[in-house]
Amino acid sequence: MLSKLERKFGRYAVPNITLILIMGQVLMFIAVHSQPALFENMWLVPAKVMDGDIHRLFTFMIMPPTTHLLWAFFFWYLFYLVGTALEVFWGTFRYNVFLLIGYLATVVTGFVTPDQPVTNSFLEGTVFLAFAYLNPHFELRLMFILPVRIKWLAMFAWSMYLLRFVGGSLSVKLTIAASVLNFFVFFGSDVLYRMKSGQRHMAGQAKRFAQRPPEYFHKCEVCGITDKTDPKMDFRYCSQCSGDHGYCTDHIRDHEHV
Repeated sequence: MLSKLERKFGRYAVPNITLILIMGQVLMFIAVHSQPALFENMWLVPAKVMDGDIHRLFTFMIMPPTTHLLWAFFFWYLFYLVGTALEVFWGTFRYNVFLLIGYLATVVTGFVTPDQPVTNSFLEGTVFLAFAYLNPHFELRLMFILPVRIKWLAMFAWSMYLLRFVGGSLSVKLTIAASVLNFFVFFGSDVLYRMKSGQRHMAGQAKRFAQRPPEYFHKCEVCGITDKTDPKMDFRYCSQCSGDHGYCTDHIRDHEHV
């Protein structure tokens, strides 16, 4: 479906939209510090939009993540890094669609609680979550010093989303649900696939463990690599194969079903 839409509307895609958003946030950061009153006039408050402040539908997307320059800088750097990488990987049109889905869902759900301000932080966070899902072993350097795999930061981010969703107001719940809609539109089928294969793998692993002490837990049926010979390799289990058959990431999509 996206391929058809891209052929028809691809020429309207906005290139370098991550950089555009960051530049807007930098300018807003400067403006807010020089004129603090602007801060309250730029957030998306649906009730204000219905009173005529149409600009809020757009200006909330360029609100800076924080008023502290150092943390804002690190956010912008990471947002630029992962956003531009996704645009190159997906193409400009698909990356635009990813952001547009989250934006429209966030705006629409905001009108359910029109007196509450709507933040852009959860929506921009899904760019990070999408990148981490596609590149779980990418190594970030916190403060450009401490190495950490991005999948652990993504897991922490998801846990924070969940905590905010459970303990937050209706407005926060709706904003979180809306902002992650784009993630599940793009990755929902793969997430379900992993859950299904994961369940079958756990059952098979428990069965093997009960029979004998395991020499390994994961083994690729094609190349024979195991989690012992390559601890950094990810393994998945094919739901279309008969039985409990595992494959490394190099062969999970390209193997003969048995």
